[in-house]
Amino acid sequence: MRSSMVAVTVVVAVFLSMGAAAQKLPAGAAARAPRAEASPRTPQSGHVFVPQSSIERSEDAGLRFHTNYVFHSADGSKPTGLSAPQSLAGLSSGISPDTIEEAETPNSLGCLYVSSPSARSTGCIPNYNSGSKGPSKKGWGAIALVDAYDNPDAASDIKAFDKYWGLSAAKFTKVYANGNGDCSTPPPDKGWSVEESLDIEWAHVYAPAAQIILVEACSNSGNDLFYAEEVAISYIQNNFGGGQVSNSWGGGEFSGENSYDPIFAGWDYNYGYPTVTFASAGDSGCGAAYPSSNPWLTSAGGTSVLRNSDGTFNSEACWGGSGGGSSSYETYATSFSGSNTGPWADYQYPIFGEASRQTPDFASDADPSSGVYIYNKYDCGGWCVVGGTSVASPSLAGIVNRSSNYLSTWFGYSVDSYGYFTNEENTLLYAQLPTATAYYKNFYDITTGSNGCTVTYNWDYCTGVGSPRDLLGK
Repeated sequence: MRSSMVAVTVVVAVFLSMGAAAQKLPAGAAARAPRAEASPRTPQSGHVFVPQSSIERSEDAGLRFHTNYVFHSADGSKPTGLSAPQSLAGLSSGISPDTIEEAETPNSLGCLYVSSPSARSTGCIPNYNSGSKGPSKKGWGAIALVDAYDNPDAASDIKAFDKYWGLSAAKFTKVYANGNGDCSTPPPDKGWSVEESLDIEWAHVYAPAAQIILVEACSNSGNDLFYAEEVAISYIQNNFGGGQVSNSWGGGEFSGENSYDPIFAGWDYNYGYPTVTFASAGDSGCGAAYPSSNPWLTSAGGTSVLRNSDGTFNSEACWGGSGGGSSSYETYATSFSGSNTGPWADYQYPIFGEASRQTPDFASDADPSSGVYIYNKYDCGGWCVVGGTSVASPSLAGIVNRSSNYLSTWFGYSVDSYGYFTNEENTLLYAQLPTATAYYKNFYDITTGSNGCTVTYNWDYCTGVGSPRDLLGK
């Protein structure tokens, strides 16, 4: 795979910082193994339609990957295109008494997660009117969205999305990851086209000033998607000085996944440009998935946005479909091999000790009953409402981009081509958990709902450290 790189690469030697390598582990830490304790999954409001591209098949693990979105459906059938966004009848959430769920918009979630465009005192009520806007124009570098196959209408989809909501026009580029020779142009695919519209539109919502790069793999095979990941990281580093990469696809864990871990850190081609990678935690409830369990990236879990009967914001809960769990293959090690948790990736050590990778890291809206509007011509025929952790991954990538902390997963020295792994984004997220004030100021601590794992205060197997509350600590 390395020989097919499209970017100029350097030979690197990885070393551990002396502080991390010399860290003394407390006696008995290895016995503090995590437990994804089971609890009944929260009954979901409304109907869901799962497209073929999102169906998980056990025989595909490691070979092919699926999307992580589902449609909001009025009756359980595949929804048809809407002529324009509209208020869907508020459904009882089934999570908290006297709360409802509504389709969310750029202005409502922008208000909720980044306090823009209006203060939270307004209740962040969804506004479906054309021109209702969203977060103000901020962001830097680029956000790359890695997907399989082609959406032939991607450019016109994001243009229509921006025009309706009154958002600034996206600086959009489509890149074909075809340098591995598996295709000349990725073939179109309706199911993946919805994923691509969702990804580019909602990454752009939170970071309108960032370049939006859609990187299309030739297929949904592991070989093609992993190659596209290399293309994406290399492209945003060489052309825009870094940014974020979002992967809304995933699948079951598999033996040998560790060998692909370094690809997501950009270790072959990062010359010191800050880059953070994200992946959806999955839509199958309690359980780990790949690449979500990769220790070098940030895993995105899913929430339900609950509203009062008048539409004002009430709280968030764990979305019953959100993935999250304990990895079977990303185990704790003391000898560095480019993967696994260990002294070099110890952001979860204060919680779990010498344990395997636990997911997710943090979360945002993913419940299809509080799903988001997207514009997709090729499959939806216009507007539709979707949910799933495919919403969370590009959204969190956009929010982190907007925070402008310029963090990275690999720090390289261009002068001598040496560097080291360092998941700075996750280190920052987890460092706030034990704080007295910063954690509750910077995150919504989600304690209700269940994805089949027990949800509790602080970190849990559905929402990680919680969901964003403004931009500090991201």
